[in-house]
Amino acid sequence: MASIFTRIIQGEIPGHFVWKDEACVAIMTLNPMKPGHLLVIPREEIDHWDDLPHALAAHLMSVSQRLAKALKRAFPCERVGMLVVGLEVPHVHIHLVPIDAMQDIRVEGLPQATSDALSEAASRLREALDLQD
Repeated sequence: MASIFTRIIQGEIPGHFVWKDEACVAIMTLNPMKPGHLLVIPREEIDHWDDLPHALAAHLMSVSQRLAKALKRAFPCERVGMLVVGLEVPHVHIHLVPIDAMQDIRVEGLPQATSDALSEAASRLREALDLQD
């Protein structure tokens, strides 16, 4: 059975995309730790991050770095936190979160964002990515 992320990537379920290439996508998460929180997800369903082929792992890191720079422009912050947890969905995904304090990193009890809020955040990030080019 396809993961929720594969279903989003294939267009079966709506998602607020920030990045798409041949190997991965980045989408806004439904339960953001802070505005701008996004997920970088390989198109290939791989359960554990330590099973990623080296080239794909390097690509995910490169895309994550580019997106982190855009996050800093779109959502000014002290740092962009990166987490790979892997318990919530059996499909590798990297959390990128604009943070100013350790308290900004939490994974449980997060309210669901509205579609409008996610759309606006995705738009801000795509604009910030365009400034990089």
